[in-house]
Amino acid sequence: QVQLVESGGGLVHAGGSLRLSCAASGFTLEHTTMAWFRQAPGNEREGIASSSGAAGSAYYSDSVKGRFIISRDNARNTIYLQMNNLKPEDTAIYYCARGKSWYGTLVSTEYDSWGQGTQVTVSS
Repeated sequence: QVQLVESGGGLVHAGGSLRLSCAASGFTLEHTTMAWFRQAPGNEREGIASSSGAAGSAYYSDSVKGRFIISRDNARNTIYLQMNNLKPEDTAIYYCARGKSWYGTLVSTEYDSWGQGTQVTVSS
């Protein structure tokens, strides 16, 4: 059974940092594309960071590029999202997802498993 469990969300002031974790079970992360998405109430789900299963290359949305970093620890079957210089517009529920492709992508339909999400709230 595939399971993804996010953690690390919370309340921070603008300009602060958080580190999200996604613990995976039921499969191995190595050579598996993984990504982080986020969704605020009333908004579309937004892909923000992916890590290619083929080569580990990272891809970021324009909204987070230069501020967020996706990484993985294959030995621990965990992916991370380091979020720096947080802004109020970053407030959302953050989800990790397992990809169906060998290449990195921020398209939600290319992912087949999702975590329960963790809330990130950035105060102004």
